[in-house]
Amino acid sequence: MAAKPVLDGKVALVAGATRGAGRGIAVELGAAGATVYVTGRTTRQARSEYGRPETVEETAELVTEAGGRGIAVPTDHLVPEQVRGLVERIEAERGGLDLLVNDIWGAENLFEWESPVWEHDLDRGLRLLRLAVETHAITSHFALPLLLRRPGGLVVEMTDGTAEYNAERYRNSFFYDLAKASVLRMAFSLAHELGPRGATAVALTPGWMRSEIMLDHFGVGEENWRDAGEREPHFAISESPYFVGRAVAALAADPEVSRWNGQSLSSGGLAKEYGFTDRDGSRPDAWRYIVEVQDAGREADVTGYR
Repeated sequence: MAAKPVLDGKVALVAGATRGAGRGIAVELGAAGATVYVTGRTTRQARSEYGRPETVEETAELVTEAGGRGIAVPTDHLVPEQVRGLVERIEAERGGLDLLVNDIWGAENLFEWESPVWEHDLDRGLRLLRLAVETHAITSHFALPLLLRRPGGLVVEMTDGTAEYNAERYRNSFFYDLAKASVLRMAFSLAHELGPRGATAVALTPGWMRSEIMLDHFGVGEENWRDAGEREPHFAISESPYFVGRAVAALAADPEVSRWNGQSLSSGGLAKEYGFTDRDGSRPDAWRYIVEVQDAGREADVTGYR
């Protein structure tokens, strides 16, 4: 069994932590002892256009319950002054930043599956790009000077798909494909800028993740998610948001994390490297499964993949 990551005294910012991967990452960083600033637009007083019930305050409470210290800071990462204020608060309260996770997305309801660019709603497509790309750039602009004050800082750019997988495959729509490719490239560019200055940047993708939205889509909960296999047999390879959270915690606790600088990583791949599992004790290797089973048109069978 892998040793539990220890992040006592470390300060993290998980940008886009209201739900999904961001929440899972924030909670697992808290379980490792970190102080975690969590941001999002949905609060107990206001909701984003998602219209979802999860709030950033709930995420902060889950971080604290896990053993860390969760601090909710409602933030719209498209508004530079809000992001500047967020970073200034972290500086004033903690004096530095060890980990930035750029997980801002917020565009689940904006892309149109298999819709060519000339048929896709233009306003929705451009809004998707702003939410998925511009937010990351704004956050890095303000947060990285603080992160560079301490040696060994880490930036994790969250995306969907590895660089290898996405390079050869069309991902859902022009706008979605462009957004996910852009985030992969941001990690590559940041690695060149941060590496010589003593910090590390990576891109990270979960596999088929059981986010709150995905569970609702299939009409199941985390306790009975396997029932979704009746509608989609390949959902058997899915993972909880805490699996990629454990991947981030393992990276953040690795004194040799710089060896990953500029690379595109996956939760399943890092589980093999660091020895962690999902909360159910399994170790799903979703991207290998997707290539070798799902995309290959084979019958769903996760034997040897989790």
